[in-house]
Amino acid sequence: MTTILAFLFVLGVLVFVHELGHFLAARRIGVRVLTFSLGFGPKLLKTKRGDTEYAISAIPLGGYVKMAGETVEDPRSGAPDEFLSKTKWQRFQVLIMGPVMNLLLAVIVMAVVLAQGAEMPAYHDEPPVVGGVKPGSPAEKAGLQRGDRILTVAGNAVDTWDRFDLEIGTRPNRDVSLTFLHDGHTQSATIRPDAQGVYEVGDIGAMPDATPIVASLVKGDVAEKAGLQAGDVVVAVNGERMVQRLQLTEVISRNSGKRIDLTIRRNGQEMHIEVTPQQRGDRGMIGILVSEPTKTFKPGPMDALKLSVQRNIEFGGLIFKTLGGLFVGTTSPRQLMGPVAIAQLSGESAQAGWIALFTLMASISLNLGLLNLMPIPILDGGHILIMALEGIARRDFSAQVKEKMLLAGFVLILLLMVTVIYNDLTRISWIERLMPWRN
Repeated sequence: MTTILAFLFVLGVLVFVHELGHFLAARRIGVRVLTFSLGFGPKLLKTKRGDTEYAISAIPLGGYVKMAGETVEDPRSGAPDEFLSKTKWQRFQVLIMGPVMNLLLAVIVMAVVLAQGAEMPAYHDEPPVVGGVKPGSPAEKAGLQRGDRILTVAGNAVDTWDRFDLEIGTRPNRDVSLTFLHDGHTQSATIRPDAQGVYEVGDIGAMPDATPIVASLVKGDVAEKAGLQAGDVVVAVNGERMVQRLQLTEVISRNSGKRIDLTIRRNGQEMHIEVTPQQRGDRGMIGILVSEPTKTFKPGPMDALKLSVQRNIEFGGLIFKTLGGLFVGTTSPRQLMGPVAIAQLSGESAQAGWIALFTLMASISLNLGLLNLMPIPILDGGHILIMALEGIARRDFSAQVKEKMLLAGFVLILLLMVTVIYNDLTRISWIERLMPWRN
């Protein structure tokens, strides 16, 4: 139920804001609006105010604003309050305001989220200097070593770990060029990121140096009896350097019943403590909660707004790169998400709290705004393209020509929807088991 409600909330806000942009722009230039609907299909609830009927319809996967004289097929009297009676510039304003409202919503919501502040990994905005390399990973095969500074991924400069994760994460199972600084010399390599998780996020196994910290201990358990204390930094296990929290928990888990040597840093001094993980369930444990170095992030309102604009511009560029990659084969269609995946993410985000849910809303709003600006007939950007072509040709296209263009756009969008829904279904384990070609 939480998933359904969260999905309806996120989608409802995004659709409402988008259609509100069209509605307000139409009303501002004097176009008569016949219907303002959230959803498609049969109208469940409706009321009429003035010339406009406001409705909530049965299919909650979008919405629409119906204007008088909107298309050449609509009954038209040539009245000045009809959409096609307006100039191309005025119609452009109506069409563009839906996507613009989604982009503004993304900036505002992200600014609100950022203004709340957060604890973030200390390495998040630091240069991508390799702290460790997973054995057998693409990074190890490419020759990356501890201390190497990654410079570029696919020709794009990466100045932070955050940027590095974005560049690598969007290129799973694809050969990617990489340059890095090793012992003062620039080296190049071609690397193929592994696909991790149901969303197939790219990963090469290069880890930042985020030495794990003992956050707390279970009273009377193995770790406390051995002499570990909260705040201890776990530098190494059996001589293997620890650079990630997950790396430490994995080492402890697989050494159940075996004595291991922990190299600990406490008050600037290193010491060795031996512990024997106990078998609990299917893993070894010593009774500690592990964290990693973090720093507090708390911008003021204006700084949060500036940072929101900056991040949305960066994410917008990444969205266009991803879409472009679909056409040239550098982006896997498996990374596309549809309504089922968005619903799942909405539910997970709602359970994590309102900040996670609003962060997801900002991301989807940015995607929705930019996608609607694509020059594909049937989308807002497609209608703008048709008007631009008519302006260049200095004549309006016939109804038949427009119908063919809109049909082509509809087919393209339909293919996209089939792809993303297929992706969504294959991420549900019991459904994937019913697909013999996936097994």
